[in-house]
Parts: sequence; C-alpha cells; structure tokens
Amino acid sequence: MTDARVPVLMYHSVAAVPQQATRRLSVSPEAFEAQMATVEGLGMTPMTAAELAARWRRGRALPVRPVLITFDDGYEGVHRHALPVLARHGFPATLFVTTGWLRGPHDNGGGLDTMLGWDQVRELAAAGVEIGGHSHTHPQLDQLGGHALRTELARCRDLVAEGLGTPPRSFAYPYGHSDRRVRQEVRSAGYAQALAVGNALAERRQGPYALRRVTVRRRTDAGEFERLLQGRAIGRAFAKDRALTKGYALVRRARQVRRKATRSGG
Repeated sequence: MTDARVPVLMYHSVAAVPQQATRRLSVSPEAFEAQMATVEGLGMTPMTAAELAARWRRGRALPVRPVLITFDDGYEGVHRHALPVLARHGFPATLFVTTGWLRGPHDNGGGLDTMLGWDQVRELAAAGVEIGGHSHTHPQLDQLGGHALRTELARCRDLVAEGLGTPPRSFAYPYGHSDRRVRQEVRSAGYAQALAVGNALAERRQGPYALRRVTVRRRTDAGEFERLLQGRAIGRAFAKDRALTKGYALVRRARQVRRKATRSGG
C-alpha cells in the first residue's frame, strides 16, 4: 500500500527533570521506554523520514504498519535516554537539529535545555538515526525576508554536511510554520522532504514538503499514545492546539502584510 496514513511522532526533549521552557514538550525516560514498547507490541515498523518520502515519491509499497519516530531541536536526552531504547528495539529514527543550538564552535547560546554536542550527533548518525535540518537559529521561517530565510536553510545544511560528511536530506519547520515561499526555498536548498506539525497523520497526498506529525508531550498518557499510533481520536486530542494554530496563522499573515507594506513604503 502506498496510500497509507502514517503516524509521525514528534518528540522534543527526553528528560527526567527538564527545564521549564521544554517541560510541556518533553517526555520522561520511563515514558519513552514504555511508548517504544507499545510501538513494538502493536507490530509497527519504524522508518526514517527520508525512507518514507522516498517510497512515496517512487510509488513503492510501505512496510507493515509504518510509523516514524522524530525528534526536534537536538536535546542531549535524545542521546542519553532515547538512543539506548531505540537500539534495544532496533528502531530507526530521525533527529532534526537546530545547528546554532548544538554545543560546539557554532553554538549561539539559544538552546532551551542541555543540547547535544557534535560528537553525540555523529554517534546518533552512526547508530542509524537520520540527521535532518531544523534551521540554524530556530526562527519562524515564514516571518523572514528572502535573504535571512535562505541563510537559515543553507547554514543548517552546510554545518550538518561539515559535521557528518553528508548533507541532510530531510527538514522540519521550526514551530511547524511554513508557507509556499518557505517550502520552495527548502526545496531549493537541497532538502528532499520536509515535515510540519498539523497534528494529523501523514499522507502521500500532502506532498513531500508538508508531511504532518502528531505531538507527543509530557501529558500524553499510555491510552492517548496508543490512539495516536492507531490514528484514533486525533482531532479530539488536539482540538485546542488546532484552534490556537488557526488563530496564530491569522496573526502571522497580518505581520507579513505589514512587513510588505513597510518595504514598499506603503
């Protein structure tokens, strides 16, 4: 089947005691371990973002009960807590790194908690974790001018290529925000696919640059997690999030209109 609806799990921090800024979108190590056991118990087949997009692009069948395990930003707990669990289960995953937040020579100090260092990113890649891009400084990309947008995408791509020896093929939009212009620039920067949020299952018809994900957070209990995997009651689980997203979309569009008017002198 190539037209399957695929749950793409979006994680951020995996930490026992996260910073307040990341707490809502973090999960405890114990919860993550239990969730991966649920994935295995349901007979699901984890894939990377690159593999899913490539199969859809070529019209190839997906494996039995596919699922994606993705992490945003680059928190140190992905290496400390998540990697051993993934290794025990033999699960691949995709990590989208904000290159300016990673510890090392390009760190701009913007990270919200303890971040990965480049050696840890390389160890994750060697263990079968796909490393994708998530911008350099984690801005709202649809709010940037053309030069700043292209710089964010290229800087992230080039630093990953420098650090790992190969450029990233997958990208995730910071905050999940994108528009047609952003998606076109992501493609032009060499990324073959990109993930949003949307809190819905991913489908081939969404296109390779707008694949949707579902958010896993600290208050996601075992029952809700299993329902996410099975694609049940997702609309109800994220009703408040979707309402907020629609409202903020109006705010972002108004800001864009004001910026265009300012640049044109109107």
